[in-house]
Amino acid sequence: MRLFKRKPAPELSRTTALHYKPVKSNDITEVRLETGEVLIEYPLTLRPLAAAIARRLGAAPTSRQTKKLQLDVLGTSVWDLLDGQRSVSQVIELFARAHRLENREAEVSVTRFIKELGRRGLLGLR
Repeated sequence: MRLFKRKPAPELSRTTALHYKPVKSNDITEVRLETGEVLIEYPLTLRPLAAAIARRLGAAPTSRQTKKLQLDVLGTSVWDLLDGQRSVSQVIELFARAHRLENREAEVSVTRFIKELGRRGLLGLR
């Protein structure tokens, strides 16, 4: 009996995933700091159980909670390359050239970064 088992996410091939174009979410605000780094503010989505507990503890139901994420220099350089027009493979190539990295090394770093931003709801792929 499998009541609560999640369905596995569909597997993407590497070449298919690299052809997608990362797109920034409309729900975020980004601020460029004096150091040149980017500070991203995005809405925090509570899971239903956490939202119910927050309501019981007296949190206002209309209060919009946000989180902030400050990108370092490398994260900022990838963020700046994400314009919705470039594919993931193009971003990797430009990042590797800009930071004098091997393509495989840049691919691992950039894809991991994009995956984390996607998990937080800051990016989508089309």
